Amino acid sequence: MSIQHILKSTVVALAVVTGGSVFAQGTPINAAAFDALVAQGPVADAATIASSTWASKIKQAGTLRFGGTQTSNLFSLLNEKDGKIRGFDAGLAQLITRYILGDAGKFKFTQVTSSTREPVLINDQVDMVFATYSITPARAEKISFAGPYYTSQAGVLVKAGNKTIQSYNDLAGKKVATQAGSTGPAILAQYVPKATVQEFQTHQEALDGLRQGRVDAYVTDHTLLLNTLSLGTGDAQLAGAPFGAQDPYGVGLPKGSDGVAFVNAFLKKIEADGTWAKLWTISIGQRTGSTAVPTPPAIP
Repeated sequence: MSIQHILKSTVVALAVVTGGSVFAQGTPINAAAFDALVAQGPVADAATIASSTWASKIKQAGTLRFGGTQTSNLFSLLNEKDGKIRGFDAGLAQLITRYILGDAGKFKFTQVTSSTREPVLINDQVDMVFATYSITPARAEKISFAGPYYTSQAGVLVKAGNKTIQSYNDLAGKKVATQAGSTGPAILAQYVPKATVQEFQTHQEALDGLRQGRVDAYVTDHTLLLNTLSLGTGDAQLAGAPFGAQDPYGVGLPKGSDGVAFVNAFLKKIEADGTWAKLWTISIGQRTGSTAVPTPPAIP
């Protein structure tokens, strides 16, 4: 399959999600615009901080501890040259750091995986988790969620040139990778019960399994797959449109934390003043050729 065909397939899939028209593979984030946006984010007044035990604790500590990732091209990617992480999730985390502490750089970062997001909150290693973190009833029994702040669905990734898998309907009897601790296993059990599922601990391990031919396909959050394709390696392609239920991303917080109301108020504030849309444009829209800024999901 030619690179033009791969690009065409990606354009179609992206258009389903964002209404975009052109997919610019490998387009780096505008670091200057990103840094300027988070540096100009709103700052909460003393009364707003004092109204939340969760925010007051962070204010007193002088540092916000957040769990995230450094390998998500569109949502949170480490720039090894300047040591900064940028992307949609990283931007929101830095904006809320500025909202509480007056400085977007006053955070302590902890790398998390799909399997460690709940433990780091339960063990009080972080104050919050921003990591394309789907809100599910099972997770909500262990932690609390603010948001949602974004929605996605599931997607199928196959090796470039694969013509036998056109959508999730073709996965019966196939070896399918997904991430342990993610929503992938449950989605596969519901939509493709006859697939042979192989769970990997990390996104990268699942990708390696696909590239090495140990699995036929990789099913996970469609946004993560867009991240992979946006790197422009050209060795994988999407198979069909996103499927399954709408997948709402939330901000992970300690169970019972009053930070839920605080973070929800913050999210509503940056959605109303246009900061959310600007961050989406810088982190995702400009890098995928889409000018159709999505409407943020309703926050309870």
